[in-house]
Amino acid sequence: MFQTGDTGEDVGRIYNAIVDAAKLGVEERVILCIIMQESRGNVGVGTPNDQDGNPTGGLMQAEESPAFPGRHGLSQSEISSMVQAGTKHFKGNLQQVGNQDTASDIYRALRLYNSGSINESNLSDGKGATPSYVSDIANRLQGRTNG
Repeated sequence: MFQTGDTGEDVGRIYNAIVDAAKLGVEERVILCIIMQESRGNVGVGTPNDQDGNPTGGLMQAEESPAFPGRHGLSQSEISSMVQAGTKHFKGNLQQVGNQDTASDIYRALRLYNSGSINESNLSDGKGATPSYVSDIANRLQGRTNG
C-alpha cells in the first residue's frame, strides 16, 4: 500500500474501515482481498467506468462509491465511505446468491461483483470483465499473491 503513495495513517484507516464494514456481514479478509484486487489499497486510485459506462471508484472500485483520485492522507470518514460503499455492493451480490459465508456463495458473489453476471458452470467467464477475478481473490484468501 505504501508503494501507491498511501500514508501510514491511510493504511491504519483502511484497517479501521474494514473492521467497521465487516459488521454488514462480510468477512474482513474478503473485504481486504477485494480492496487489494481492485486498487492495491491505493486510497487515491482513479475512477474507471464499468462495461455499461458507469463510474466505479474508490478503494473497491464500486458503483456509487465516493473516490478521491490522486489524493492521499485522507480522513477516516473519506476512507470509510469508500469501504462501506464497496462492501454494501458486495453484500448485495452475496444476498443474490444465497448470503452464506461459504466458498461457493463468496466466489459466485465475487463474479457478480466483477462482471454483473454469473456463468454457474464457469466462474472464470468474465463476460467482458476480468476472467481470473474469482481465482485471483481465491488465491489471495489463501495467502498466495503475485503482487
